[in-house]
Amino acid sequence: MTSSLPLAGLELGGTKAICILGTGPDDVRERVQIPTGKPTETFAAIREVFDRWRAGPGFAAIGISSFGPLDLDARSPTFGHMSGTPKPNWSGADVLGVTDGYGAPVSIDTDVNGAALAEATWGGFRGLRSYAYVTVGTGLGVGTVVDGRTITGLGHSEAGHMLPPRSKPDWPGCCPYHGACVEGLASGAAIRARTGRSAGSLAPDDPAWDEVVEALALLFHNLVFTTAPERILVGGGVIEGQPHLLPRIRKALVTSLAGYYSGARASADIDHYLAQPELGVQVGPLGALAKAHAALGNPELRARRG
Repeated sequence: MTSSLPLAGLELGGTKAICILGTGPDDVRERVQIPTGKPTETFAAIREVFDRWRAGPGFAAIGISSFGPLDLDARSPTFGHMSGTPKPNWSGADVLGVTDGYGAPVSIDTDVNGAALAEATWGGFRGLRSYAYVTVGTGLGVGTVVDGRTITGLGHSEAGHMLPPRSKPDWPGCCPYHGACVEGLASGAAIRARTGRSAGSLAPDDPAWDEVVEALALLFHNLVFTTAPERILVGGGVIEGQPHLLPRIRKALVTSLAGYYSGARASADIDHYLAQPELGVQVGPLGALAKAHAALGNPELRARRG
């Protein structure tokens, strides 16, 4: 299905929301940033933008990529609602409800799944069927696509909460749910909790990086041998701000994979296999547009209230 109208996207983050109008990276007609406050205030500001766009150029579909956890089971009475998020006031928030009344097909997913689909459409995953997008920032998220579809079932993928083995378990980690999961060990929040400093201010030889590298390499090891991604892209402020990290993680991953089965293929071209996103800081908003394309072209992905 095609349309002459642009598409509307919403990237809903824990700090800010970005509304985007266009069709892709070469056609962004407007981008509006809104602080993520309480749900009622945030949704009202988003609807003001959508209302103006509907009255002006119009839009053919809406895509949402949001922080979570989210209920993505279309059979559920709380489909499109926020689940038990640690962000104050947002547990149970009806994210999908921000699109009520526009009469357009809608597709909703996690922010990292949206970013993965954006990289598949316009970036580093083009031509691939199975891939993983990982962001290491204040938190840690993993977007996983297998055979062209994002993973859903009991919930959506939360691979950042895997519990890796630790060579030096000398502190408990900072995840309020799991302590020393990958997010609790390697995210920006974990680094600050452990060192009292931001990730960007640590020297490359700071010993805190040892466990960050170990935890991330083990996360990627598990992804290689579970969802079998053809490529992994890793971004976020921690990775972008510390250029020494990715080469160290690649080296640790090759050692961990030990040449076994698909691990041998990944290791053979590790600099390409484990790389940074091609879309840079635009990957999040473009993820919302990628979801809008999905809503327009795949009726089964349309939201219950479209």
